[in-house]
This record gives sequence, structure tokens and C-alpha cells, in this order.
Amino acid sequence: MNLLDATGHRLSGATPASVEAYDQAARELLCMVDDPLASCERALAAGPEMTMAHTLKAWLLLLSTEPGALADARAACADAAALADRVGADERERAHVAAATALAHGRWREAGRRLEDLSLQWPRDTLALQVGQQIDFFRGDSRMLRDRIARALPAWDAGVPGWHAVLGMHAFGLEETGDYAQAQAQGERSVALEPRDGWGWHAVAHVHEMRNRPRDGIAWLQPNIERWAPGSFLGTHNWWHLALFHLELDDHAEALRLYDASIGGTGSGLVVDLNDASAMLWRLALRGVDVGDRWQALADRWAPLAGAGHYAFNDLHAMLAFVGADRPALQRQLFEAQQRAMAEDVDNAGFTRDVGHPACRAIAAFGLDDFTTATALLRDIRSHAHRFGGSHAQRDLLDLTLIEAALRGGDRALAVGLAAERQALRPHSPLAQRLGVRARQLPTTSAAR
Repeated sequence: MNLLDATGHRLSGATPASVEAYDQAARELLCMVDDPLASCERALAAGPEMTMAHTLKAWLLLLSTEPGALADARAACADAAALADRVGADERERAHVAAATALAHGRWREAGRRLEDLSLQWPRDTLALQVGQQIDFFRGDSRMLRDRIARALPAWDAGVPGWHAVLGMHAFGLEETGDYAQAQAQGERSVALEPRDGWGWHAVAHVHEMRNRPRDGIAWLQPNIERWAPGSFLGTHNWWHLALFHLELDDHAEALRLYDASIGGTGSGLVVDLNDASAMLWRLALRGVDVGDRWQALADRWAPLAGAGHYAFNDLHAMLAFVGADRPALQRQLFEAQQRAMAEDVDNAGFTRDVGHPACRAIAAFGLDDFTTATALLRDIRSHAHRFGGSHAQRDLLDLTLIEAALRGGDRALAVGLAAERQALRPHSPLAQRLGVRARQLPTTSAAR
């Protein structure tokens, strides 16, 4: 008996009960809500030989970027590969297994390419589209964030389950490639169809951030909290966006309140949540806001991951906490892990070598008031910082740190130029205006670097 998923793809080794649980896991992942891993485990319990349930488990673990999840992800890939022959998995299922196995062994580019080819042949495979776009995001490949989804659009319409998620994914890809008007339209369509689609809400929040329209961003997120927040494992990140809008309006008190209530004060030890907490505290600290003992609590949660060296983007955010909390031993541990990572034959070696390691060195230098070194390191990587992943909004932290390093280091010419650059992008930003004033007030005798 050939059983099919919600979009008509064969599921080898499945049972009716396992298909029902698998489809629930897939729906939860599409909206980024509830607990798709638990639903996936139910699918495995109901159908232990279901190849795609093992593969979905691997994808869920791998997308977390949690170092501790890697062994279980590899085991799930091995189980899926063994079952593929036993139950006669088809070409699509085997392509998923091969892609997940590549990512489980650190081959990000190969995994993304395998999923790209899979989506060209089976454009309604929402798992391939979603995981593929997440890999594009982790690699900072903005063009593929857009084009991977655009290629599949002709095969879709509102009658196919998951259409809302395809719209939301397309919206984010459009935003990251600068097509803000179409991105906003697609994102709004997404959440109109499925109000719990966290990625759709997220895509439009990014549009307002990149357009420097914080009031529009607040109006987008604040009245709709009960739609996008409950049960969402993207919730912390969307709270971070809301805090970012308040920060842009110089409402530091509200940004701190949101940090304590929904970002860093939750006590979450998940890497994705720790990243948002570090990024928000660092932005506040750059503005001269007293964040009290928040750095210490955050550094404690990052400490078990200091020696992981698993993903360069995460390393940077751990270093922010270790510098903010003045934890030199943890900083050294992280640098040692990066040295090991750069010696490995995996894609993260390049992510770390090209961006992650110099970025962490810059943050460490900044923490020691060595602004000349911090400035030099950040200038060297800013044009290719996308290579270690994240969004334009997230990587803006590096630009903000560079401007502040130039200001504190007394490099007037560079500070004036960087401030003018930011004012051109954000002409109505109070922070951009202040940075320009500070830069012009620096002594004119400062030597250019």
C-alpha cells in the first residue's frame, strides 16, 4: 500500500497512523509552532520503518544548530539510509536522506544543492523547500533564499496544503534581496491564510527593519502578539524584532523590558534564543545603556557551548556574551574551538576562517578597548560577512560595532564616512543622526587608518 503525505508524495514504510503524525509534524514545522520533533517521534512509534520520519527527525535536529543534537541527527540519517533499501524508498526520499546526511557531516553547500535539485523535480515538497531555504539562510545566500522558492511557485496555488508557508518563504527571500514591496505583500498574504505562520510574520518584520520604519514594525507585531507568539519556536526571534523597533525609537526601557520578559530573561538555553539575547544586549551596550548583570546570566548559559566550534555564526554571539560578561577563560576556550574548527574538512571551517574567527577577534579587541584592532578586523570582513550566515538585520551588528570602534578609537575620517553611510540608508534614524554628530565632533588631527 502506497501512502502519501499531504502534498501527494509517497511515504515508504509508513502506516496510516504514522502518516497522520508525520503530516502534523510537517505542518508544525511549516508554521514553526508547537513541537514537531514530538510529532515526528509519534510518527516513528507508529511506523518505525517510515523512511521520511527518520529523515524529518534528522532535519529537525540539524536545523537547530545545537552541537549536542549532531550525534542523534547522524543516527537518524543512518537509520533512514538503511530503511531506504529495506522498504524500497523512492528517488525523492533517497534524495532527502542524501542531503540530510551531507549536512550531518558538515557539508552545507552539498546539502543545499541536493535539495535544490530535489525541488526542481518535486516542487511541492514543502520539507525540501523549507529546509533548503534554512540552509541558504545559515549560509547567507540571499539569492537562493529567493530563487529556490520562486522556481517552485508555478507548481503551487491556494488549493495545495502549505501554500501560506511557500508565500512566507518567498517573502523572506524577496526581503533579503531588497524587493521590499513584493516581500511585504507576500508576507501579508501568508499570515492572512495562516495566522500562526511565524515565518510570514518574521518576513514582514524584516521588511520594516530594512526600510527603517520602526513604527510600522511595532504596528505589525504588537497588536498581533496572540497570533504569532503562542507556541512559536520562532517567537523569541520575533520578540527580538519588536525590541529592535523600540530600540530604533530610543525606547531603551521598553527594549530592556522585552529582553527580560521574552528574549533573554526566559532562561532558554537554546542556541537560537541565545543568539537573539546576545545581539540585543550588545546593541544596548553600544548605545551606552547599562544592562546590569544581564551579561553574567547570559554568559552562564553560553558557557557549555564555548568549546563547540560547531557553527561560526553562533560563535560570534557566544563571544558577545563572554566579552560583555568579561569572561576571558571562556573567550580563550571559544578561540581554541575555532582553531580546531578551521582545521576540519567541513564547510564551517570556511565560515569560521572567512568571517567567524576575525569577527570574534574584533569583539574581543573591542572589549579590551583596542579599537584600532577591532576597526581593522571588521573593515576586512564587512563586505563578505554574509558568508557565515544570518540576515542583513542580524549582521548589522557588525556595522554598528565598526562605527562605534571608529568613534571610540578617534578615527574621525572613517567615523564620519561610516556615519554618513548609515544616514543615507536610515535618514530618519535618531541613532544615525547621533553617530554623525559624534563623528564630526572628533578632533580633525586624528590619523586616517
